[in-house]
Amino acid sequence: MIENTFCHIPGIGEKTEERLWDAGLLTWPEMPTLIDRCPVSRSQRLRLMQNSEESRLRLLTRNTQYFAHRLPPRLHWRLFREFRESVAYVDIETTGLGEDDDYITTIALYDGNRIRHYVHDQNLLEFREDINEYKLLVTYNGKCFDIPFLQRHLGIPMNIPHIDLRFVLRSLGYRGGLKSCEKQFGLHRGELDGVDGYFAVLLWQDYLRHDDERALETLLAYNIEDVLSLETLMVGAYNLNLRGTPFADCNRIAVGPQPESPLAADVGTIDRVMGDWMAWRTA
Repeated sequence: MIENTFCHIPGIGEKTEERLWDAGLLTWPEMPTLIDRCPVSRSQRLRLMQNSEESRLRLLTRNTQYFAHRLPPRLHWRLFREFRESVAYVDIETTGLGEDDDYITTIALYDGNRIRHYVHDQNLLEFREDINEYKLLVTYNGKCFDIPFLQRHLGIPMNIPHIDLRFVLRSLGYRGGLKSCEKQFGLHRGELDGVDGYFAVLLWQDYLRHDDERALETLLAYNIEDVLSLETLMVGAYNLNLRGTPFADCNRIAVGPQPESPLAADVGTIDRVMGDWMAWRTA
């Protein structure tokens, strides 16, 4: 979709871009032969010609920053198809919502092939190096939660171009948190259904209290499930955003099966932690 995009060029807005599409100018390589028939001003034609070659070179060098800085955030979803091979789906778990003594407990990172996870006081700092391998970041509510935590607690600038699915999906009519959006897309979590961010805090506390690896593995399984579903939601949102453009068929991405997590939640641990929490509430 990024090769079909013109509104990253100064002076070219979305309405002008639609006029270009309607006139048959659909990609940058077509510019030299079709620009004279496009219903835009002479100055706009000049800017289109000047910037199309630079855009081609920036795409050739896989420069996501160039396009992200020039596109409004609501259009960053257009980066996904061309840079899908260098996407990091990221989600964090924490001890709370951001008080001074809260910290990151686990991080899950998935890139479409490999799943990596990081644990507080074990390998959390490795994330600082690993995230630099990627050119595009996908989160759910990361702009408000995950990114500020990572910047503050790990000292990471996190300047990677970022697609926050919370806002992409909201623009498409999908409301609620990540778990709600998953269900609207037909995704189910099996034994982790009903486990939420607050319960993830309880799992971490249980792990610290009892040194129980089953609690930690259950927490990691929950964290990993978040990033695995992000890919499915991102593909779905991308395809939905193509509706109404001339590229709905040619740029559509097939939704593949969601991969299996390498870690499994322990049902007994979930029941025990839930029981302890209910007992504490009623005490």
